[in-house]
Amino acid sequence: MQEFNLDAHLHGLAQSGDLVTRKLNFNAEAAQLVYLSSMCDNSTIHSTIVKPFLESQHLSEFEAMLQAMPGYEQMKDRQQLADKLIQGYALLFLPRETCAINTKKPPPFQPQKATIEYILQGPQYAFSEDIETNIHIIRTRYPLQDLHVEYMKVGSVSQTPLAIVYDHSKVNHDVLLRLKNKLQQVDAEVVQASNQLQMLITKRFNLLPTAIVSERPDRSVLNLSKGKVILILYGTPFAIIVPSVFFDFLASMDDLYDVPWFTRPLMALRYIGAFITTSLPALYVATVSHNPEIFRAQLAIEMAGSRAAVPYPSFYEVFFMLFLIEALTEASIRLPKYIGSMATTVGGLILGQAAQTAGLVSSIMIIVASMVAISNFVIPINTMNLALRVIKFPLVVLAIFFGLTGVLTGLFCFLVYTTSLRSFGQPYLKLFIGEAKKSR
Repeated sequence: MQEFNLDAHLHGLAQSGDLVTRKLNFNAEAAQLVYLSSMCDNSTIHSTIVKPFLESQHLSEFEAMLQAMPGYEQMKDRQQLADKLIQGYALLFLPRETCAINTKKPPPFQPQKATIEYILQGPQYAFSEDIETNIHIIRTRYPLQDLHVEYMKVGSVSQTPLAIVYDHSKVNHDVLLRLKNKLQQVDAEVVQASNQLQMLITKRFNLLPTAIVSERPDRSVLNLSKGKVILILYGTPFAIIVPSVFFDFLASMDDLYDVPWFTRPLMALRYIGAFITTSLPALYVATVSHNPEIFRAQLAIEMAGSRAAVPYPSFYEVFFMLFLIEALTEASIRLPKYIGSMATTVGGLILGQAAQTAGLVSSIMIIVASMVAISNFVIPINTMNLALRVIKFPLVVLAIFFGLTGVLTGLFCFLVYTTSLRSFGQPYLKLFIGEAKKSR
């Protein structure tokens, strides 16, 4: 038998990490077994291929047993070999023919609905905690032979399996090289979660995240088609998407599944919400305590009247209400889901009304706090949601000492900082990262 050339038969799939090749020897003759471990069932391969091979004395006897298999299919077109692999077939390269055996892996898990990145339209299921299952999901949704999977382990003690998934024809190879270097430099004994790995491969103390952690397979597949890299860690139902820019964090998958006349205003609403949640508390302090002249006289008088019963400066009530919002948000996460929403809603209403009655906060401040809380949760990605919750506090401090000038200066400095950020070499304020040209 001539030497087996994997690249000549499978092209882009030949270098994929989940491609398995085994040589079956029959004295002077041999056969080559090739399959994708993420798409094929090992028990089916053993019963339909390995067991008949062990029971056969000659290659001709083995071929006769294969032809009697219900999933047997003779392959005459070499161009279809890679497609058969992706569909879950095992390929056997025999001296006189090439055949495909249906060994497709059955659904290995009970799909769980997405609970964090919930959308109204489109797929409703999320990743699982099994790495092979997640690769199976991606290959099913992205059945191209240029999809490469590479395996490695992270954590000096935990040795947690990690899969690097990318489209070789579209990926930016500079980004891929940067990512692999970062992964090799991971200095941690135990790595158990995607968020933990995301912090280890990016700058830990960045104000804004530079990698998306997502539970949605459709978001991951969409980003694969744009030339990005997906990291899948064993034991966590979240994938890491790199590189990621600011635009990606404010984009929802619903933006693709609805007509543009609906989605474009909603996208603009998210940007307005991001501005409100970061700057509105600081603007309230600045205008009430330092610059009331920017309002019309009637509005300034109404605001002063609402604060007549409040004996403290405006920043006291701002910090009180922001603390209350953050505490209620944290409580809603920690409480059991059946009572969490009810307890936090009732607690917020009672505490807000009691605080106003007691003269601790004004009615205007309650409206501001409600707008901040609602605007914060229009951000689709949780890591960006958390980042924007933190940024508003330095702006409030600037408003206390410098008024409106301090707020504008703080926003300008934040914009300059955001402009300087890079996500694996990509500008952070880029509107999108398109498909990269294939490197020579």
